[in-house]
Amino acid sequence: MVEYANVTMGGANIDSEKPMFPISVLASILKIHQRTLRIYDEEQILVPKRSSKNRRLYSISDIEKGKFIQFLARDLGINLSGIKIILHLLEQLNIKQEEYQFYLEKVAESVNITQEMQEQNKIKLARRGRRPKSEK
Repeated sequence: MVEYANVTMGGANIDSEKPMFPISVLASILKIHQRTLRIYDEEQILVPKRSSKNRRLYSISDIEKGKFIQFLARDLGINLSGIKIILHLLEQLNIKQEEYQFYLEKVAESVNITQEMQEQNKIKLARRGRRPKSEK
C-alpha cells in the first residue's frame, strides 16, 4: 500500500496533500486533456486547491485520485455520474483513498464481474464512436 500522509522523495518529506502541481502537469501524468480536468472540477469529482492567482493546483493525493477516476472511466466504463456516486459512497463508508481500487475490486468480485469481463468492456469502449470499416 502507498502511504499518502508524507511521501519521501530524495530524502525530503513531502506532504501529499500540499497543492503543488498545475493542471498541465496533472493532465500530462494522467494522459488526458486539461478540459477533462476542468470538467472533473465543475462536477466536483476532482477539486483542486487554488493559488493566490486562482490557478488550479493539485497534490500527490489528487494525482492518485485522478488515476482511480481514470480506472473507473476507462477500465470499467463508468460515466461521470456513476463516478460521482461511487466516490461519495466510498467516502460514506470511510474507505481510505489509497484503498479505493482494492475495495472496488473486491466489490466487483463479489458481484461476479471478472477481470475478463472488464477487459471486454475496455475493448468495447475503445471502439465506441468509431465508424465501422467500409468494404471496398
